[in-house]
Amino acid sequence: MVAKIFGSVLHGVEAFRITVEVHVGKGLGYHLTGQPDEVVKESLGRAEVAIKGLGYHMPRTKLSVNLSPANIRKTGAGFDLPMAVGILLASGQVKDRGLLTDHIVVGELGLDGSVLPMKGALCMASQAQADGMKGIILPVANKREAALVGEIQIIGVSHLKELIDYIEGRMAITEPRVEEPSPILFEQSDPPDFKDVRGQENVKRGLEIAAAGGHNILLYGSPGVGKTMLARRLPTILPPMTRAEILETTRIHSLGLGPEPLAGLVTRRPFRHPHHTASDVALTGGGSFPLPGEISLAHNGVLFLDELYEFKRSAIEILRQPLEEGRVRIARAKMSLEYPASFMLVAAMNPCFCGYYGHPTRPCTCSKRALEYYRRKTSGPLMDRIDLQVEGKHTTWSMFDSIITAPIFVSEERGK
Repeated sequence: MVAKIFGSVLHGVEAFRITVEVHVGKGLGYHLTGQPDEVVKESLGRAEVAIKGLGYHMPRTKLSVNLSPANIRKTGAGFDLPMAVGILLASGQVKDRGLLTDHIVVGELGLDGSVLPMKGALCMASQAQADGMKGIILPVANKREAALVGEIQIIGVSHLKELIDYIEGRMAITEPRVEEPSPILFEQSDPPDFKDVRGQENVKRGLEIAAAGGHNILLYGSPGVGKTMLARRLPTILPPMTRAEILETTRIHSLGLGPEPLAGLVTRRPFRHPHHTASDVALTGGGSFPLPGEISLAHNGVLFLDELYEFKRSAIEILRQPLEEGRVRIARAKMSLEYPASFMLVAAMNPCFCGYYGHPTRPCTCSKRALEYYRRKTSGPLMDRIDLQVEGKHTTWSMFDSIITAPIFVSEERGK
């Protein structure tokens, strides 16, 4: 007998519907096909213990599990639940009443049969809706996140036994009532507001032009002129996100966060501020289990690189293609992923190593050779992608106040 259950797998921020086919026939041994990774291969072991814990048995004959389509690599522990249900249906221990023919089933199983939370529930629910599925069955901890999609039935289960009772009609699992989602705040307190800045009119004008046109901008000046202070306030003058941008941004952050499910929609434009020691992978994403990097987490928002020339040159130059295309491609030996990366780059830098080249009162201690080396740390093609370059200069200096006069240079060849 062959049982078919629909599952889902993540490939970047996109999800693909996977058909989990389970067959119990003559012979011996367990066989798992369809390009499963090591985590998926371990699903049979977790499913076996969970099934036996409920008083059922694993088939003693040949058990074949196929994950179709076979050309997509299967990753993650979300196949535990559909495999366990498929084994019970194929072996005749649970009667199929046709309730799963139009539902996606995903979830990780504990050895006691509990269904554990997982990443990417929002992406999977969005794809289930796009595929015309009636609903999705997933861990109860992820039902609020999946319900953000709307217009699709969300069934949350906390134990394998609940799903079995639902299939056999002994228990009805109603769609949960989800309250209006609250926004996710990237900081505990509200971000500093742009309107609080007094003076520095020319630098503020440059940031307003950048915010209005979506331009990349470089803030250039000695320490203390207010580069970081102004950059942190830039998101408060950006336009609000559209519904499509909110959902797209939330999907990315559902992959980049920890194992905890999302608590609501990302309604505030992201502001990412990586440290200058960040590696290439930290900026672009990737790793053994590819996740979005800082440039993707800044999608539809701001990526702020403070002390630009302190970043490794390889990390800086890797921004050239995402700035041009609005996407980042991560190529690995076993897979190739693509993440959205349409962000506004805001960079800040000192004029030299000591930071006081051109300062009105403090002399620069850098040699001519050091100045030339400092300015060669970024390439011309990258600087061409930064449309506005604002130079802050002290006209009066005190320990309490600074006034900046900043000529603004707008690239005529690269206007967005």
